[in-house]
Amino acid sequence: MDADYVEGIIAMPDKLFYSTGIPVSLWIIDKDKPQKGKTLFVDAREMGTMVSRALREFMAEDNQKVAKAFDAFREGTFEEEKGFSAVVTTEDIAKQDYILTPGRFVGIPDEEDDAEPFEEKMASLTGELSKCFEESNRLQEEIKKNLEAIGYGL
Repeated sequence: MDADYVEGIIAMPDKLFYSTGIPVSLWIIDKDKPQKGKTLFVDAREMGTMVSRALREFMAEDNQKVAKAFDAFREGTFEEEKGFSAVVTTEDIAKQDYILTPGRFVGIPDEEDDAEPFEEKMASLTGELSKCFEESNRLQEEIKKNLEAIGYGL
């Protein structure tokens, strides 16, 4: 890392390849990188679209978002996006014992505030939960009746 060849690291989502379901990381190495002493970290683990139960596909907009981050980094116009990308100095990487995991540096995205007051939200959610419990009890009784009808009562 002290040689300053790592231009960027991209943490990719799982299930991108037929041969393995594990996530991968892409390392961009450049002996003559434009931003000396800095490394771009991109956390793309939540990107892509599941096209089957076992395969995820990176769509054009996913590719463009990652590419734009690298282009802006190289041009010196990069703006960090919490939860997605961050530029980190070699000194800060050293302080993290050279652990090069993008998630460590990009953080987590801010949650969107739905502007619904807490008390109203809790009342709504507990009302919905109550309905789910009622439905669960109704279905449980129906299952018991069906089992009794075929001679397997509880």
